[in-house]
Amino acid sequence: MTDTFLKAEHIVKRYAAHTALNDVSIEVPRGKVFGLLGPNGAGKTTLIRIINRITAPDSGDITFDGHPFEADDVMRIGYLPEERGLYKKMKVGEQAIYLAQLKGLSRAEAKKRLTFWFNRFEIMPWWDKKLEELSKGMQQKVQFIITVLHEPPLLIFDEPFSGFDPVNAEMLKQEILRLRDEGHTVIFSTHNMSSVEEVCDEIALINHSNVVLSGHVDEVKGRFRTGLYEAVSTDGSLASAQDFFDVVEHTEAGGLHTYVLHKAERLSNSALITAVAERIELRAISEKMPTMQQIFLQVVSK
Repeated sequence: MTDTFLKAEHIVKRYAAHTALNDVSIEVPRGKVFGLLGPNGAGKTTLIRIINRITAPDSGDITFDGHPFEADDVMRIGYLPEERGLYKKMKVGEQAIYLAQLKGLSRAEAKKRLTFWFNRFEIMPWWDKKLEELSKGMQQKVQFIITVLHEPPLLIFDEPFSGFDPVNAEMLKQEILRLRDEGHTVIFSTHNMSSVEEVCDEIALINHSNVVLSGHVDEVKGRFRTGLYEAVSTDGSLASAQDFFDVVEHTEAGGLHTYVLHKAERLSNSALITAVAERIELRAISEKMPTMQQIFLQVVSK
């Protein structure tokens, strides 16, 4: 069994004078959360629509679970689009059963699974309400449940946290991670970097219709290391030391002094710790790794 669940190779999609995707290739690892990142209009949603066979590429190939992508494979995908689309006048429970049956579940099995999920998300009292009577957050919970109900091996979430308060966003994040741990492959599309480091295992960043950055999250962050370290001490006397480090910033709060240091290029981490510890009473020291937000802005601004 291949470790790659979905592979898109050399995907091109053009609309009149606009190129939505320009020779885009990605590999989505099996049983992982794959972040499809990029600013609005970068081409993320176009690629997702091609993966869902909503539209077709002008050229390029998709391999799905080890074989060329076929029409029947769509039944093995759960897709939560950014543009939520449920029937507002229809009762919540009946609508969910209807959509589950479209995905191949019997009415009895659909009701059994829905009862479990509605109780899990604490929305069972709304079963016989019309969708328009629910808050936006509750509506999104319903659509999330419908997306995962038939337990597809591939789940695609396009901006899944949009409109959620922090408590419900955290709940949804934990559900996505649980689904991953149960063996589902997840494509997580967003332009909001705050949750990427907590959710994604690997990422591809699309900008202006091209993949401009890809890899494992930790490996990508390693590529953008700045050589900055943060040291905490009770001593406020640390100064730059030639051939070891420069003190870039010094702040004090609650009797503790925090220093941001720039390590000399060829100095080892052990030598840095020794050099700092020889000069002040060191409480803690750690590398200041760039955030995905900083990397995103740096790459996109280029």
